[in-house]
Amino acid sequence: MSDRREFRDLASPERAREVVENLSIDPEPETVPLSEARGRVLAERVDATLDVPGFDRASMDGYAVQASDTIGASEADPVELPVAGTVHAGEEPAVTVQEGTAAEISTGAVMPPGADAVVVVERTDETDNGVAVRTAVTPGENVMVAGADIAAGARALGPGTELTAREIGLLSALGVDAVPVRGRPRVGIISTGDELVRPGETVDSAVGEIYDVNSYTIAAGVEEAGGEPVVYPHAGDDFTEMERLLHEAADECDLVLSSGSTSASAVDVIYRVIEERGDLRLHGVAIKPGKPMLVGTIGDAAYVGLPGYPVSALTIFRTFVAPRLRSAAGLAEPRTATVTGTMAVRERSQEGRHRLVPVGLVETTAGETLVYPVDKGSGATTSLVEADGTVTVDADTEYLAADERVTVTLFSPSVRPPTLLGVGEDDPTLSGLLDRLERPRYLPVGTREATRRLADGVPDVAVVSGPEAVPEDATILGSWEREWGLVVAPEASVAGLADLVDGEATFVNRERGSGLRASFDEALDALAADRGEEPAAVRSAIDGYELTTKAHESPPRRVRSGAADAGLGLASTAETLDLSFRSLGTETVTVLANPDRTAKPSVEQLADLLGEED
Repeated sequence: MSDRREFRDLASPERAREVVENLSIDPEPETVPLSEARGRVLAERVDATLDVPGFDRASMDGYAVQASDTIGASEADPVELPVAGTVHAGEEPAVTVQEGTAAEISTGAVMPPGADAVVVVERTDETDNGVAVRTAVTPGENVMVAGADIAAGARALGPGTELTAREIGLLSALGVDAVPVRGRPRVGIISTGDELVRPGETVDSAVGEIYDVNSYTIAAGVEEAGGEPVVYPHAGDDFTEMERLLHEAADECDLVLSSGSTSASAVDVIYRVIEERGDLRLHGVAIKPGKPMLVGTIGDAAYVGLPGYPVSALTIFRTFVAPRLRSAAGLAEPRTATVTGTMAVRERSQEGRHRLVPVGLVETTAGETLVYPVDKGSGATTSLVEADGTVTVDADTEYLAADERVTVTLFSPSVRPPTLLGVGEDDPTLSGLLDRLERPRYLPVGTREATRRLADGVPDVAVVSGPEAVPEDATILGSWEREWGLVVAPEASVAGLADLVDGEATFVNRERGSGLRASFDEALDALAADRGEEPAAVRSAIDGYELTTKAHESPPRRVRSGAADAGLGLASTAETLDLSFRSLGTETVTVLANPDRTAKPSVEQLADLLGEED
């Protein structure tokens, strides 16, 4: 009687997918050098530990000046200033810009002491006595302040981020030389069948020999899906040799893949190895090509038996195994290199120039792709990770209209829109919440810009704080309180706002548009009212009031470095950096939802997480 195992009760593709998805193949995280990190997936959040740039630098060629010296300068009535020296990129300034002087400066050079702005060279003329300035500038104009690209303490990259050239560039700018990443599943590959010969050897077609195709195609597929392929020696149809190789691979790998010997034939013995030495969970799938498929375990390793025909083997691998490998490695499902979407907002162009506009992608609740412009300047490294691709704009195009259909060329075929797009305040509690979401993107643009973008309908959520920050018709997901005030150096004599205004302490402020800055200004206005003084006079009395920084940790870190006596910050940041703190009150941080996206799964998940914070 023939010893044949017939396929009975073939599993549906859905059932087969479920069985494979339940296989345990997730490896432990590991730390790898940055030089080996491309294509890997972050296992933990990476925060910036330093400001980028690490110094205030000129963003244009020209002359470093004190902005107050250019008041009233114009084409008709230029201001002439003597030139005290020159500062080149890559060198420490050897000149100090005193009141009424200027210093010639190159793009990227360190701003010399005393200077707070740069006049572009095109708006100046050399004279016998120095330089004639034909325009007025304001403090900070044409200057990239320390931390303007990304500030120390800011959330640089979140867990689950796939590291491409863009992210490697950002990590390099932060000085990171090794990163914690998700492990790569180790996958053993065994091809079976007496008829197989490895490429490079001589094949005898007369006896039915063929070259082994599956070992190499499946190994390439494993690597593409984020796994680490291990190709074992060829096994014939001998039960003992096949058993030995399967157990060797199972002892060394997370997943074992074999090809061939899965059909219901007397000479196909591999299913007996699984039945006797492991757990056979599935045999046969109602799919063409690819019906003969085994799923089970061998000891502690997962096992999938692929069909012998290369097309069938690759089809089964791509359909069922590759998604599980990508999941274990933390990789997203692949996409094509271009996507079509709708412009979320109007984007002006520069006529006469061919443009590649950096753009980000966000999906609506209905799954429609919206495209929004991302442009922080060519010197900003973070533009690389905040954009998903580019839209090509012809030289004769004046603008891209809102609702216009555009084609986005993705930076990588694996790029996908973030599950959640958020904008607004930066906050340590928020960073922790974002870590618990899958592949979010958050742009710390401050409260004022966040409410504007939310009104335009671009982000899924906006995070706001400060006085009168929440619009009346807003959809509120949740909120929390944070204590804010003055972060003070240990030796500084600053007990509160009055000391800051009346004393000689130096101060570092937050940028305009942030909720924390609005709360601070409100407190100063209240102090001015108590004193019967003008708010502008109180603010101008603070040494450094106009010195603004980007992130919530920026002022405290300048205090810790000795660059200032006090800075605007949070109680939690002062505790983290071991600095003194003078409380000025608490403010509510509120998460607002785009009313059209409240049913989006990621928004619902964030709402649930906010509920846990209450």
